[in-house]
Amino acid sequence: MRNKKPDYLYSVILYYYTIYMLKINNLHFGYSPRALLFRGLDLALEDGHVYGLLGKNGAGKSTLLKNMTGLAFPLKGHCLLNGVNVSDRPVAVLEDFFFIAEELFMPSLTPVEFVKNTAGFYPNFDQDNFYHYLKLLEVNQYGNLSAQSFGQQKKAMIAFGLATNTNLMIMDEPTNGLDIPSKVQFRKLIASVQTENRCIIISTHQVRDLESLIDTMLVLHNGEILVNSPIDEVGEKLIFGIYPNSADISALYEEENIRGKNVILPNTTKEFSKVDIELLFNGIISGNKSLLKILKRS
Repeated sequence: MRNKKPDYLYSVILYYYTIYMLKINNLHFGYSPRALLFRGLDLALEDGHVYGLLGKNGAGKSTLLKNMTGLAFPLKGHCLLNGVNVSDRPVAVLEDFFFIAEELFMPSLTPVEFVKNTAGFYPNFDQDNFYHYLKLLEVNQYGNLSAQSFGQQKKAMIAFGLATNTNLMIMDEPTNGLDIPSKVQFRKLIASVQTENRCIIISTHQVRDLESLIDTMLVLHNGEILVNSPIDEVGEKLIFGIYPNSADISALYEEENIRGKNVILPNTTKEFSKVDIELLFNGIISGNKSLLKILKRS
């Protein structure tokens, strides 16, 4: 039988000595030292991926994003962007990421005026792309941002964020407030701008809006990252399907629906299965140890 210990040691060495796009080491954080939200959280993210950060309400997704961007300060541990501590907020870090928070507080400026005041902070900002994105998202470049609907404000900031061409882009619930056509356009835009040098992190509850974009799934639960798995690998390890009756199958997890049962099974066929991210998330946070064991198997 093959000895797994060298593989484990190699993975530990690789984690600590590889310079990832974003790496969080031993993060301890709480808004009160007496009630820590994270205790020793570790996470390593690579460029060239679109990560979907999933978690229940109150799991700490927004707080984790704030730690990633230097808007919250850990009690212990650190978050590194390309090897540099984001808590120090050096210019080299600030100009290489863009963060769109869930709640927006827009200035009384038009998009044209906003660009004149803000684009200079991002050396790779592309003004032509910005106006192109505004047009695709149907945002008036001469409309006062503070007077616009929440959805229009969100689209204006998405257009600006994409136009910064930062290597790291972080978005917290970006599809909140968007109508159906805007969600479609948002997905097209993200797919068009993603490159092997760019890392995009999207925190969302609207999994169905974004499952075609996400290539790596992150699950935050009880202060831990339980899963950090490429969707392709998940589809090789698990099978997702709808069965009228699941009594005769060995389901890892199942949910009732009007057509029968949504079921997750071990993949013994080695053929790729389309991943139902929402179903998988529900299975993970249910505490299903068998499911987690399969996902963490190398």
